[in-house]
Parts: sequence; C-alpha cells; structure tokens
Amino acid sequence: MRRLDSGRDVVALTFDLCGGPYPGSAGNGVDADLLRVLRRHQARATFFVNERWARANPRAFEDLAEDPLFEIANHGTRHLPLSVTGRSAYGEPGTRNPGEVYDEIAGNSAYLAARLGRRPAWFRGGTAFYDEVAVAICEEMGERVIGFVVNGDAGTTFSAGQIVAQLATARAGDIVISHANRPEHATAEGYAAGLPALLARLRPVTLSGHLRPA
Repeated sequence: MRRLDSGRDVVALTFDLCGGPYPGSAGNGVDADLLRVLRRHQARATFFVNERWARANPRAFEDLAEDPLFEIANHGTRHLPLSVTGRSAYGEPGTRNPGEVYDEIAGNSAYLAARLGRRPAWFRGGTAFYDEVAVAICEEMGERVIGFVVNGDAGTTFSAGQIVAQLATARAGDIVISHANRPEHATAEGYAAGLPALLARLRPVTLSGHLRPA
C-alpha cells in the first residue's frame, strides 16, 4: 500500500521510530521538537515503532500511545528488510526465510499489543523493503503492509529546505514517510517550515482513520 484509497484531499503523515541502544544504530532518540510541531498544528500522524526503539524509550512510547492525534503501527522486531531470501536494502541484511519474516512481524506485534491492548493493523519493515512472498505472509498474519509515495526526510539526511520541498510535492492520497528518532537532524525544522503550507491544501489522517486493515 503506497497511497490512500481516496479522492478526498487527505494525506497520511507517517514517521518511523527506528534504532535502539546497540552498535551501528542510526539513532534511537526522540524528536520532541517534531512532536511539538505536529501537536501545535493538530496534525494526525501514524508512528511506525520498532521494538528496540520502544524498549529504549518507554516513556516516549507511552506518551505517543496515549495521544489521540497519533496511531501506533509495527516497524518490526529488529528493523530488518522483509525478504524470504536474505536480500539486503540500504546495506541492511534482510530476513532469510519465511520463519524470520514471521518473527520480524510477530515479535513486535506481540510487544506492542501487550502495551496497547490491541495488535497493530499496519506494518512497515526496516528500510520499507519487501519481496512479494514476505508481503503475502504479513497480510496473512493480519497486518497490512504500508509503503510510501513521498520521502519526507530521506532517513533524516535532508536539510530543512529539502524537507519543505518534499512536503510541497505531496498530493491527495499520498503517504509521506519521515523519521522521529534523530532529533539532532533537520526533520523538525523542515516540518515547522513546510507543514503549514501542506495543511492549507490537505488534511492529515491516521491510517486507521482512513484505511481498512488487512
């Protein structure tokens, strides 16, 4: 799923929360400035939470889960690209067989369900990569695979100006991906500058507020 099934002027803002306290992590922080921007503008959003990030940031996770503006979705147990053949993406090795695909989805699904009181409806794997068999496994497990159309911050590597330019490309029905785990980068600054213009054109919605689960 890369777009919303809608002719209405809506957009899905989605943010990945990757990382954990382990060597090689690309960041396991909390972008509090970004959250303040979203809340100030009452912008609904879906956060794809990786289990290792949630374990490293229990208070921040609870804060997100309790906010009615936001929805929590599954970003995997170990942040692995989803494959049945071990294919890598962006230098990260993928799951190697159907059993590992299952574990990557189910482990975090159970972890989140124990804290939310319900299983997440949506899944996005590490690097947003999937092969067709992995997608079929995920959806058979009852979680719908979510991709994206607009790359909002390129894994937090974009400047604020680039983020503003990316948000300006969003159209009705698009799913935007950005990240909320690296506060030292420019995501919050870019959204602070670019979100008002986006909101003048489109209404942010959570995925469950607009799509049916698998």
